[in-house]
Amino acid sequence: MASKILMNDMPELMENIFKNLNKDIYSLYSCALVSRHWCKMSIPFLWQDPFSFNRRSPLFISNYFSSLGEYEKTILKECLEERGINEEFSKTLFDYARFLKVLELLSLKTLKYQKNSLQEVVIQDCSFSAEYKVLNNCKNLETIRIKCCDTELMKILDYKISTLEVFDTPIDAQTMALILEKAGILLQRLIVESISMYKDILEESLLLETIKSFCPNITYFKIRPTDFSTQLLELIGNLHKLQFFSVRCYINNISVEELKIRVMQFSKILPLTLQYLDLRDIWLEPYIDILLNHCQAPLKKLLIDRLDNEKNTKALIEFCVRTRTLNYVGVYEYSDLDDLDDNIRKEVEANVELVPIHFIDVGC
Repeated sequence: MASKILMNDMPELMENIFKNLNKDIYSLYSCALVSRHWCKMSIPFLWQDPFSFNRRSPLFISNYFSSLGEYEKTILKECLEERGINEEFSKTLFDYARFLKVLELLSLKTLKYQKNSLQEVVIQDCSFSAEYKVLNNCKNLETIRIKCCDTELMKILDYKISTLEVFDTPIDAQTMALILEKAGILLQRLIVESISMYKDILEESLLLETIKSFCPNITYFKIRPTDFSTQLLELIGNLHKLQFFSVRCYINNISVEELKIRVMQFSKILPLTLQYLDLRDIWLEPYIDILLNHCQAPLKKLLIDRLDNEKNTKALIEFCVRTRTLNYVGVYEYSDLDDLDDNIRKEVEANVELVPIHFIDVGC
């Protein structure tokens, strides 16, 4: 009776159950084996992002290709034959292609057939090609992740998205500004990482001003490298919904006294929504106490370079007592904790858990 109720009378409940299992691939596989009805309901969830799992056994790719239409199969066969591969595609039980929502791209020849369902695209190690203009026809695209790509590629992207991540790629602020202005208030997650910590972002001030002017709803923000400037401070103070912030800064031509003032200003303007703060910069170590003494943000996770002196540890203890929110402090130089006085270390660990940085899960 219970099975009958779940399968027939309460389809919304079944859909919610499968949504909660969305990241649990093995459970979804098991559900697909229960009955024809459960199989029909679980397959769309399994095939939203098939490239994120089963990498060691890529048999799902042949299933996906088999579910393509005859025209797509013809194009695919031609591409394979050019590489000396002869392949016949069998008939599949499901139209797997229409379930696809996340696609990792090396070629775009079949992308136009997913333009109504695709929600996420990962572009890696690609040079500019006019083929990428087909991305602009994807009506429901929400997430773009770009890694190790040509700057020219970003100039053709023209749509509203909620997530933009750019890794190990030369950052041209003029190009980024156009994308950010288009995304506007929809943008919630932004990662900007230049090709190296020693490669500046071109026209950085334009990038920061664009984010401040057009993207006030960002909740997740990672940028590196950037100048520890008053403009950066103004931007962070304007992101009233920010929950996650990770930054790597350089401090060229800033005096010690001015640096103290900026650290104090920075700590005071951190949004009251902020829960995760990553400040793993060696130059910041002498000023950790200033940061903690003036910070009112309800941090749950804090990442710093080191914690090896009494001044900073006392400031940390006082921050924990004052806010009662901090759960973890991730320390890059974890071995430095051995240099702390035993009593001080015990007092710190009574208020917060000290862990190596890589132990901390972002969780957002």
